[in-house]
Amino acid sequence: MKFFITIVVTALLSLAACLYLPWYAIAPAAAIVALVIPQKPWHAFGAGFIALFIAWAGLAAYISFKNEQVLAHKISLLILQVDSPFLLIFATGLIGGLVAGFAAIAASYIRYRPIIT
Repeated sequence: MKFFITIVVTALLSLAACLYLPWYAIAPAAAIVALVIPQKPWHAFGAGFIALFIAWAGLAAYISFKNEQVLAHKISLLILQVDSPFLLIFATGLIGGLVAGFAAIAASYIRYRPIIT
């Protein structure tokens, strides 16, 4: 249950931060959530990654479908050298997920103290 709550809070806080701040505001947002809701480091990475992958890929897909994928076709040809808007949406989600995941795992390592026996 804590994992699901972390995903939802991370996605909402990151999307709210991106309304007023640059795109890389997702990193502090994911780190703050990982600090406030304690989890093991790899669970924090997974929650941050899933939250931002779904949020950014969903937002990119929404924007792309609203303009009939005109811009996505051109950008995918320019960046990926392949005419595939879906691959561009996947790459967008992957970049956002990795940034948030690494920020969350870094914050989780700050908080996580393993018991050494």
